[in-house]
Amino acid sequence: MPENGRGFEAPDGFESFARASQRRLYRTAYLLCGDADTARDLTQTTLAKLFQYWRRASAADNIDAYARTVLTRTYLAERRRRLRDLLAHSRPDPRPAPEHADLRMTLLSALAGLPPKARAMVVLRYWEDLSVESVAQLMRCSESTVKSQCSRSLARLRAELGEAHIYVTGS
Repeated sequence: MPENGRGFEAPDGFESFARASQRRLYRTAYLLCGDADTARDLTQTTLAKLFQYWRRASAADNIDAYARTVLTRTYLAERRRRLRDLLAHSRPDPRPAPEHADLRMTLLSALAGLPPKARAMVVLRYWEDLSVESVAQLMRCSESTVKSQCSRSLARLRAELGEAHIYVTGS
């Protein structure tokens, strides 16, 4: 049995891994970027990078954590690149606040208002339910940075959403 316990070292191991984890990677990508098309692109880019370095990836102790790391770092790198391009070409208009949107759309909109790194920390910490230590290692920062960024981000989300919106599911 291979070290990672999943049997993904075989020649067809990448295909098996990709089939088994594509939906999970897509879900995380969607939460990070908030757009279905971008999430599909991000998932495919992640899988392409994993394929390129499959020998190293398949040898990882936890291949799912390895894939999530690749996904998160790819997201952050693309956000930085897009931000540089955007700033070089124009000033973005402020995003209008959603009116009477359902809770899911309101939450996604609020998440989109967070900076990419803070958004990634919130998604990894609270949606993926990773420990502070895991998020710190994944994001290459200190545990105190994760704690403070998550605390500030949650305070910002609470201020934007208001406490009353947490329990509302319809109009």
